[in-house]
Amino acid sequence: MPSPVIDLRSDTVTKPSAAMRRAMHDAEVGDDVYREDPTVNRLQDRAAEIFGCEAGLYVVSGTMGNQTAIKVLTRHGQEVICEERCHIYNFEMAMVAVFSGVLPRTIRAADGILTWPMIAPYIRARNDHRARTGLIELENTSNLAGGSVYPLEIANDIVDRAHAAGLPVHLDGARIFNASVALGRSVAELTKKFDSVMFCLSKGLGAPVGSLLVGSKEFIEEARIVRKMLGGGMRQAGVLAAAGFVALEEGPPRLHIDHANAKFLAQGLAEIPGIKVDPSKVASNILFFDVSGTGLAAQEISKRLAARGVLANASDPQTIRMVTHLDVDRRGCERALRVLREVVT
Repeated sequence: MPSPVIDLRSDTVTKPSAAMRRAMHDAEVGDDVYREDPTVNRLQDRAAEIFGCEAGLYVVSGTMGNQTAIKVLTRHGQEVICEERCHIYNFEMAMVAVFSGVLPRTIRAADGILTWPMIAPYIRARNDHRARTGLIELENTSNLAGGSVYPLEIANDIVDRAHAAGLPVHLDGARIFNASVALGRSVAELTKKFDSVMFCLSKGLGAPVGSLLVGSKEFIEEARIVRKMLGGGMRQAGVLAAAGFVALEEGPPRLHIDHANAKFLAQGLAEIPGIKVDPSKVASNILFFDVSGTGLAAQEISKRLAARGVLANASDPQTIRMVTHLDVDRRGCERALRVLREVVT
């Protein structure tokens, strides 16, 4: 019998649990566009409660959530300040420009963590030559920066100073529960000052579909309209929301396992000749490692790994990303390390 595939490409690849499938089967549903789906309503209310916000909105994906928030919080012709490696700039199909008519103003920051002194020089007030700043966006954890986590004090300082300057701040909190575990602080504490927060159910929490936006009632009412513009009126969406509810309740308490497995992978990778990785930089469930010392391109290593049942994507010609999640246990990580060592040596 062949060994199961060890899929470390992303935490989006998880399969719904038996509890999620049962919840989906038994879900009470209605028409969510009419606000009559009781399961969706329950999920939205629970998300708002957990984050200490007035309201929540269920959306198809993290991209839809982010782009909905940006549309609500900006006007055409403005700029959005964000870190150079952020998801809204790299992986959301230029929708900030296409849909909201705004320009990303990117800043490169060590480990993907912006600070107010980095941001302040890029803020533009109204003038006759340059686009005006309309929004600041942060990402926590920072995917392309290796799952790095914003210290609470830095995030709060940015939001406070932005508000003093009359600017809203949106948080792409796709993996905010991972940040919560890494810092030992609640998601409500980490996000309470932001104008809007998006978080994903379909990443580390393990749901098959869906994300949520949380914020004030006024913000969510506007976001509901924008969601409909984007085709996000899903009608009897309770079938999906039911799995999301299970993920929201059962997913966060086990995320520390994924973090420990990511650290274990990094420590094992550091012992393989030709591979460079700093285990001390692994803060959550994402890690990147440099394979240039092996004499093989990252794409070639990825291809060889896949042929032996281990999936991990090359992010550039010399770097590979691995992401731990609930469908890969410690034994799977051990096997991935063993296969990688054989492939490169």
